[in-house]
Amino acid sequence: MSALISPEQLSSIPSIAPITQVANALGLETYLIGGYVRDLKLNRPSQDLDFVCLGSGIDLAKAVTKKLRGSNLTVFKNFGTAMVKWQNLQLEFVGARRESYSRDSRKPIVEDGSLEDDQNRRDFTINAMAISLNKSNFATLIDPFDGIADLKKKQIRTPLMAGLTFSDDPLRMMRAIRFASQLGFDIEAATFEGITNNIDRISIVSKERIADELNKIILSDTPSYGFKLLFHSGLLKKIFPRMIALHGVEEIDGKTHKDNFYHTLQVLDNVAKNSDNLWLRWAAILHDIAKPATKRFNKKVGWTFHGHEDKGSRMVPGIFREMKLPLNENMNFVKKLVRLHLRPIALVKDHITDSAIRRLLFDAGEDIDDLMLLCRADITSKNHARIEKYLNNFKKVEEKLISVEAKDNIKAFQPPITGQMIMTEFSISPCREVGNIKDAIREAILDGKIKNNYDEAFNMMLKIGKQIGLKSVNNN
Repeated sequence: MSALISPEQLSSIPSIAPITQVANALGLETYLIGGYVRDLKLNRPSQDLDFVCLGSGIDLAKAVTKKLRGSNLTVFKNFGTAMVKWQNLQLEFVGARRESYSRDSRKPIVEDGSLEDDQNRRDFTINAMAISLNKSNFATLIDPFDGIADLKKKQIRTPLMAGLTFSDDPLRMMRAIRFASQLGFDIEAATFEGITNNIDRISIVSKERIADELNKIILSDTPSYGFKLLFHSGLLKKIFPRMIALHGVEEIDGKTHKDNFYHTLQVLDNVAKNSDNLWLRWAAILHDIAKPATKRFNKKVGWTFHGHEDKGSRMVPGIFREMKLPLNENMNFVKKLVRLHLRPIALVKDHITDSAIRRLLFDAGEDIDDLMLLCRADITSKNHARIEKYLNNFKKVEEKLISVEAKDNIKAFQPPITGQMIMTEFSISPCREVGNIKDAIREAILDGKIKNNYDEAFNMMLKIGKQIGLKSVNNN
């Protein structure tokens, strides 16, 4: 037992003093435990505090709620836990317990236990440390597995035998890699071996829980590190086999292609340096996902991946459905960026016309900035001069985008003439001609034949209508 924080410092943490008063008044032996204790040592900000007591965590939470003005209580009776939200803090209370597991489920059989039992059931040594809130030893650190030493070594290690820990609750394998990725820690050798020996057990974990941990890995500062751990442990093949298909280099007649797995990880890291948008990071992960399916060898040009952007875009909904990711506007965003990710780079090679820029702005819409960020991230090479050349050319595209958007306002494009206006002007019902007129006006604006305003679009509508035999009710 030692001190991680002084009694004065502990008492100054918001919510600690009133919780201590309530716990002592109830005679409940209580400890601050887990991630918040770990983050104290790492100087990481946290608003989530976990408390364990020898008794009813729910009763303690109810009493704390009465003490903390403006707090809200949620009780999870089936789990014996309670959550108190107060100001910007999330306070979780649980009674100390011991756990045992059956082979076919990660849901434990729970019994009341001691603090030692509770610490034994924790996933990693750095998450098993507890600080006493009791009068007799207030602020004392209880660290039976030397989690402090593991924090100094920057390593992830299980308190008990790794094989048993991961077999009992296979989600802990994902959590081990998630913590390593978030904190920049290594996974201790025996612990990593425990993961590799239990990868088949991940099958009993719901895809929703796996996706939640994977998203946290993706949101870490250097997500490629987490993916490499997933890859080398064998877990990635179990949870995301489509990504494994990107791995490897094939050679024919002395011609090779880049390893698209490691290229994807580099693109992901490049995006992560500039954006914490989870779905933009998913677009980076999936931007080349169809390359294995579209890979062909041509003796003249070598390896090609024609159409991988379109096929990849069509694959996105199936991947999201399979991995239990949301089938909503976030999926549509990823789908769009995968489909468009080659467009800006292709413009670099050609004479950049206003028409091509307008069409890119129209297709990308409000997501143009995210698309451009992804495209910049996609420029990877060991040849620094080549990267510099591409980036310089890319600047020309960005400058042209700004210029055309300022002039034509295409990014937030709304048709100056609606279908209802066409039907009213020609006194017709919904029909193919209405759609044809709308399409013709849109194409004319994108090609620069008319400006993006009502008057020019209206005059074109009248002209097209006359050509196809429609009569204006206003005799124009």
